[in-house]
Amino acid sequence: MTIRTYSELRKLYSFEDRYNYLRLIGNVGKETFGFDRYLNQMLYRSKRWLEVRNEIIIRDEACDLGIPGYDIVDKIIIHHMNPLTKDDIEEGNDVIFEKNFLICTSHRTHMAIHYGDESLLFKPPTNRYSGDTIPWR
Repeated sequence: MTIRTYSELRKLYSFEDRYNYLRLIGNVGKETFGFDRYLNQMLYRSKRWLEVRNEIIIRDEACDLGIPGYDIVDKIIIHHMNPLTKDDIEEGNDVIFEKNFLICTSHRTHMAIHYGDESLLFKPPTNRYSGDTIPWR
C-alpha cells in the first residue's frame, strides 16, 4: 500500500493532480471502521481530534485539497489520506492525528476520492467567448 503524505501532495499544483494522487476506489465499510460507527463518533468528537482538525483547516485555509481559490463553502471534511483501520482507532494510534496524513476536502471531493467518481467533483464554469453560440458545451 502506498503511503500518501501532505508533503508530497503539496508538490502537485493542480486540483486534478491532487485528486488523482488521493483517489481510492473503495467500498463503504471494507478495510476501515465504516460499520463500527460508534468508533468514529468517539474519535471525531474527541478534544484531540477537534484541535488537530482546526489546525488542518487553518493550514489549508479552508480550501478543497489545500488549493487556493477552491474555498469550501459548506462543511469541511478532514480526509485521512491513508485509510484508518478499526485497530488504529481502538489502540489510539498516533497516525490518526498525524498532520502530514490529513487534508481539507469538501463533501463532494471526499466522496469522489473514496469512490473514484470524478463526476462528483466541482466543475468550474465554462469560459465564454465572443461568437460562442453553443452555451451547453
